[in-house]
Amino acid sequence: MEEGTLKSPSNCAGTVGVDYGDTDPFQWDSREDCQVRQILDRVADKWSLLVIALLDNRRLRFTELRREIDGISQRMLTVSLRQLERDGLVKRTVYPVVPPRVEYELTPLGRTLHTTIRSLVTWTEEHQGEIAAARQAYDAAESGRG
Repeated sequence: MEEGTLKSPSNCAGTVGVDYGDTDPFQWDSREDCQVRQILDRVADKWSLLVIALLDNRRLRFTELRREIDGISQRMLTVSLRQLERDGLVKRTVYPVVPPRVEYELTPLGRTLHTTIRSLVTWTEEHQGEIAAARQAYDAAESGRG
């Protein structure tokens, strides 16, 4: 195989014969068929992050989740929960009562994500002032250009 040629369209390992060391730009391949990208897309979207954070060490009903997540539509919450369930991160329990009661909780796999998400939230809280200042400086520069 020629140096720099991809092994296959579904291979996410980057290019053959090129060593990027620890800074490999292909470690999270940008192609849609890459499994790593698909998983990152799922767990890193804003609704999934909020669902995972809210379900830490507790079970919640659909209506409780919807009440807690400001701005999410019923449809979007349904889609997010189904995707997280499909990926093995959320467990859905239906109780045979009238009216039906459905609860959601993190699976053991889903719980492993919570520390990572908490770190991201902590980073955001610690740097929100710097980000706000950068945005303000950028917006001021942009308005001066136009």
